[in-house]
Amino acid sequence: MSSIGIYLEGGGPPKSSGRAALRQGMERFLAALKQRARDASWDWKLACWGGRDETFERFIRAVRDSEHSVTVLLVDAEGPLDQPVLEHLQSRDPGWNLTLVREEMVHLMVQTMETWIVADGDALAGYYGQGFQDDALPQRQDLEIESRYNVRKALTRATRDTGKGRFHKIHHAADLLARLDSRIVRRRCRSCDRLFAMLDRNLP
Repeated sequence: MSSIGIYLEGGGPPKSSGRAALRQGMERFLAALKQRARDASWDWKLACWGGRDETFERFIRAVRDSEHSVTVLLVDAEGPLDQPVLEHLQSRDPGWNLTLVREEMVHLMVQTMETWIVADGDALAGYYGQGFQDDALPQRQDLEIESRYNVRKALTRATRDTGKGRFHKIHHAADLLARLDSRIVRRRCRSCDRLFAMLDRNLP
């Protein structure tokens, strides 16, 4: 059977509820693509593997064993992306053996997952409710120019006076991913658009 396997960084330690929550949130964000896969009788597997190195190890094992028709590594860029994706990983993660990896397999949340989250201010406002400060979010159209530090600082400022409290990646990110409008995120984050476009090309 044809299949898609997505190996996602994050979610906390093994057996924690954070991994299951993050997986569910990302699956909601990718729901249209997952449904297309199901409609075409493709198997769909999205797994969160906690740390960056563990996620890569699970991904490269799947590539080596040809487990999926389409295999995707989805991790934070951890900084500006000013070179091709594989070159970025070679410099950022020199211990990773990328011999078997093709450029289209690797997708980076530039510069961090929170960049995708701040793209949809309406989703954030709906989630946090009273006290949310929309004007604290980055206003530029191209969010990938914003540093990790600025994105996280903006999220803290925007949410600090809400009933849910300041943004917390483990506690809030999964719920927020499920609420995001992927069309808005794709317009403001090229890395997100690249992921959707690749999956769209490879699905029947």
